[in-house]
Parts: sequence; C-alpha cells; structure tokens
Amino acid sequence: MKRLLYLLFAFSILSCSKKEEIISPDSIYNVSSVWEKQDGSKISFIDLKGKVIVTTMIFTSCKTACPRLTAEMKKIAKEVGKVDPDNIEYLLISIDPKTDTPEVMKAYLKTHQLDEKEWMFIRSNENDTREIANIMAVKYKEISPIEFSHSNIISVYSKKGTLAYQKEGLDNNIQSTAKEIKKQLEL
Repeated sequence: MKRLLYLLFAFSILSCSKKEEIISPDSIYNVSSVWEKQDGSKISFIDLKGKVIVTTMIFTSCKTACPRLTAEMKKIAKEVGKVDPDNIEYLLISIDPKTDTPEVMKAYLKTHQLDEKEWMFIRSNENDTREIANIMAVKYKEISPIEFSHSNIISVYSKKGTLAYQKEGLDNNIQSTAKEIKKQLEL
C-alpha cells in the first residue's frame, strides 16, 4: 500500500511539473557558442530565450554602412516604442572581434546613445562569428586590417529563436520591420 501511495505521489508531481519546451531545429538557440558582451560578461543565444531578438552584424571602425545600420535599428526601436526589456533584445554582433573589445563596444553604444538595458553588443572568435553570419545569411570579407565588406541585413527572431523577418539594404524603410517586431511581441 505504501508503494502505491509513493507511486501515486510521484506521478502527481511529474504531472504538475512544467513540460520542457522543445527548441525548433532552426532556432538560433541551438547555437552553442559563447559570446562576450560590452560589459565583459559572457552570454549564449539560449540566454535570450523568450525574447524577440532584433539583430544586425557590424564593426565599430566602419565609417559607412555600420553607422547607418545602427541608425536604422535605433529608428526601428523608436517606431516599436517602449517595450519591457525582458521581451526584446536589440543585438549588435561584431564582425571584427579583434578590434571590437568590450570597452570599444561599450563606447560605441554610448556614442550612439543606445541604452544597455535594451541594447547588447557582442563578439566572439572568428569561427563563431562566421557560424552566426552563415545562419543569418550575412556575408562579410576583410578587405584590410580595419575594413570589411559586408551584407546590410537586419533580422528579427521570434521568441522561439526562429527567423521571422529579414530586411536587406540601407533604405530607411523601417515600418515593415517594426510591424513584424510588434507582431512577434504579441505572440
């Protein structure tokens, strides 16, 4: 009789526990690399689980496309409006991890008036950077020690880490991107 009670108790506990959510095979949360943030702390993409992620790949010494991409991201954030930082992450990913140290990334955020509660700048090693660039369909090539040629893509990932939307080019047409972010926030 005691065994039966223990067995029933165990089943009741298991049935009440929260079921583990399965991560889709095409989720960015499957990327296991570790990244360094602007404050020097470490993060993996799984740490962003449950947030809408809006991202682009840039490098801080860029004088042409990257400041424009950052400005577009900033306009998109303004169009979306104030959102609980637990629900969204605006993410800049460095394609020049040698130059873009935590101090440099932090200064970049400050220069562009990007609040660290809502914005994150990360870097990793060359292999991890190439892997995430391939996943995000961003092409880049070093053309000199401080210059890169690269795709100009802004991506929106759902709370489940799957690609929901991509915008390519520097056209300042932010409405469709902001609309998709708002849609993803509601899901």
